[in-house]
Amino acid sequence: MDIRTIVGDAALRQVWPLVSQLRPEFDEQRFVAQMHRQIAEGCRATVVYDEQGVPRGFACWRVMEMLAVGLHVYVDDLIVDQTVRSRGYGKALLDWLKAEAKRLGCGRLQLDSGTQRQDAHAFYLRERLRIEAFHFGVALD
Repeated sequence: MDIRTIVGDAALRQVWPLVSQLRPEFDEQRFVAQMHRQIAEGCRATVVYDEQGVPRGFACWRVMEMLAVGLHVYVDDLIVDQTVRSRGYGKALLDWLKAEAKRLGCGRLQLDSGTQRQDAHAFYLRERLRIEAFHFGVALD
């Protein structure tokens, strides 16, 4: 496995089929444009590739500081290709994110996960992430 942080159009377009598994409401153009905006604001896109160079996992993440938790890595999206789940790609990417968070001086790694994603929750719990809060939101019309 090879894990790299990506920034350019070609790399983002290569990972789009994988990201579309979690974000089908986007199309490739909208995804690439939004990722460029988020990267410009400090977000990072990290990909785990298999031995043939095929993207198998993707994480969109950022370093944040909040009163409640201090300096931490917040993972916006963590996606593993549904055709190769349970083969270690998610664990490798999550372990990389934890190590990178420590390297950057962060005391925590945090993420939100939709209530419908029970398989993801089982994975997070196996990896020693804990349910620590409820996330609330409201659409502003």
